Amino acid sequence: RSSSFMSSSNNVSLGYPAILGVSAAVTVVYQLTFFIVAFACTFDKLTDFAGGTNFLVLALLSFFVGDNRAESRPLLLTVLVAIWSLRLALFLLTRILMWGEDRRFDETRTNFWKFLAFWVAQMIWVFTVTLPVQLTNGGAGNTAPVGANALDIVGIAMFAAGLVVEAWADQTKLNFKKSPEARGKWCTAGPWAWSRHPNYAGEIALWFGIFLVSLRGFVQENVRWNVYVIAALSPIFVAVLLLFGSGMPLLEASANRKFGVDTNYLDYRRRTSPIIPLPPAVYANLPMFLKSTLLCEWNMYAPKDEEQSLSAQPAA
Repeated sequence: RSSSFMSSSNNVSLGYPAILGVSAAVTVVYQLTFFIVAFACTFDKLTDFAGGTNFLVLALLSFFVGDNRAESRPLLLTVLVAIWSLRLALFLLTRILMWGEDRRFDETRTNFWKFLAFWVAQMIWVFTVTLPVQLTNGGAGNTAPVGANALDIVGIAMFAAGLVVEAWADQTKLNFKKSPEARGKWCTAGPWAWSRHPNYAGEIALWFGIFLVSLRGFVQENVRWNVYVIAALSPIFVAVLLLFGSGMPLLEASANRKFGVDTNYLDYRRRTSPIIPLPPAVYANLPMFLKSTLLCEWNMYAPKDEEQSLSAQPAA
């Protein structure tokens, strides 16, 4: 089956090369449609909703036009992506309706090219992150049944844990920001006491989980090596984006500007893991060598004074 792109049945279906092309085209059309509405109406309430629901569109599209869609692995991956997509899209829509506007676009929503650049980036995000489900739904490793094996068990567990942590963190932060007492403070409730970015920890974990579930099918059916590489782009892209791109660097810099002179905030930073949830008492007493090598406590996230202090410390 590793060399087969089409179903052996008489039903009309698409293999993964065609599905990747169709998914890319649908993503471009879907995002451009929302972009035109948002730019013409100077309206950004549907921006994140368009991103979240695009995942659902691609998962369902690839499932229903894909090769051998009656198998358990494509069904499982489609359901997992659909659950995450619906949860995120509804949460983001509720949040923006509550806030009234998205301040990220204050300087871009009336600038055609700058605003379009965001939507192009969103196209790349959606298409790249959904690669494992697109490939599986298109026939790459799709006939391998879901079972009691290490990759499926760990993958499903990572997805479930990641989804719970991400949803818990998002809701906790939203509740905190609704509180009048939150003004001028940072969130330390719930999972935010164990991680400065628990929502990102959850998102990275769940996409690695989805990759592992797809990987089991690839391994069992001995698919071509390029399928592994293409699918691996999904969790790697998520991790790189959140750790080095538009995720943690921007939020850490913003928090440092707001609270960097507050000794309570600096204490929170010292005892709270950047992303991997850990008890504060444990994290605070770990050597800096472990924090910087295994737990993402990097100079790029530190306030300037703390950055100089970190740089001056010995490696071990």
